[in-house]
Amino acid sequence: MLETRSLHRLHVGPIDLRLERGACASITGRSGSGKSILLRMIADLDPHDGDAFLDGKACSGMPAPAWRRMVTYVAAESGWWAEQVADHFAQGSDLAALLPQVGIDTQAANWPVARLSTGERQRLALLRALAPENRVLLLDEPTSGLDGDSTARVEALLLERMAAGTALLLVTHDPQQALRMTSQHYELHDGRLEAVQR
Repeated sequence: MLETRSLHRLHVGPIDLRLERGACASITGRSGSGKSILLRMIADLDPHDGDAFLDGKACSGMPAPAWRRMVTYVAAESGWWAEQVADHFAQGSDLAALLPQVGIDTQAANWPVARLSTGERQRLALLRALAPENRVLLLDEPTSGLDGDSTARVEALLLERMAAGTALLLVTHDPQQALRMTSQHYELHDGRLEAVQR
């Protein structure tokens, strides 16, 4: 489903990777090893060599916004461009149904972003990124600032998406999360992606 061929930028690559529909692969590695750079290359957010393919269709052959709607990057620290939480979601989004899925009060839709904790921002950024067009989610430490209950809620939501066919590429420093969520495990070391047996 998702395939990368010789992706390379700065000290990362060339990277060849294959991720099937509904699968989840974890990527670990020390800080600064280039995990975020790899996700950003796959999302076509930064200049790079090589290419990525979705069901055989090349990223380089389609407009960047169309690719990013299907192959969606969720940063560890997402940006916020409006004052109110609800303004960051597509018109018609059912926030009353969405917010409880990640343990956030439904009233938060009307809150100013400045009121949100780090963990609330993290969970809302994930919800904001979810859309019917998502085929692949590129997740950069999606639960790093969360408590156990919030982590469990996020993982349950992601497992639902996987069951519906969305593939996940998950950067995490939590080895237990990697075991719970994924069947493919990789370590990024010296710019190379190496398969790891767990």
